[in-house]
Order: sequence, then C-alpha cells, then structure tokens
Amino acid sequence: QVQLVESGGGLVQPGGSLRLSCAASGSILSINVMGWYRQAPGKQRELVADITSGGSTNYADSVKGRFTISRDNAKNTVYLQMNSLEPEDTADYYCNVRGTMSTYPFRPFDRWGQGTQVTVSS
Repeated sequence: QVQLVESGGGLVQPGGSLRLSCAASGSILSINVMGWYRQAPGKQRELVADITSGGSTNYADSVKGRFTISRDNAKNTVYLQMNSLEPEDTADYYCNVRGTMSTYPFRPFDRWGQGTQVTVSS
C-alpha cells in the first residue's frame, strides 16, 4: 500500500506565496514521477507541474515563472513553491505519485493525495 499526505494549502492575498508538500510512504520500491494537479469548480483537473526521478520538470504555461516544483528523494517528498499567486490559481491541489511497489509482484502504482485547498483572494 502507498499513501500520500498533502499539506500547505490555505488562504493568501494576490501576489502572496504558499508552499505545498506531499509525502509518500508505504510499499515503495521506486518513484518515477511526482506531480501536482489542480481542479477548480466546474473545470477539469489539470497538470500544474511534475518532476521525474532524473530531475526533469514540466510546467503548465499558466504557472511558468511563478511556481517551482522540487523533490527530496530521501524523504519521498515533493514540493510546490507558489509565488505571485493570482485569483485564477484558486483550486483544490492534488499530489500524484507514480512508481513501483516494493512487494510482490512489484506492480506499478499511481496514487493521489487527499487534496489541499488553495484560495487566493483579497
């Protein structure tokens, strides 16, 4: 079993910053990619950013230059530093982790965190 725990959401003013964290635990042999997705009411869930085991990053055009994704391999944790936040960033943010389980038959896994709310408002 693999579990993800998210933290760091909250209410901030436009132009403010937040840092989201997602820690993975359980029967993990390796992690291939970690990412952050978000979903606003009435909209589809969209990729915000992800990072591979090799450190390659990918960002949605709407957050380039404002958000930074990073990871701590020793802690199986991924972070999303969000700067210059805008009201349009308001959404539920979900962590996603893909990798390989450490127990037989060593299946790949794709797990989602519980979600954390980010609200950007004056």
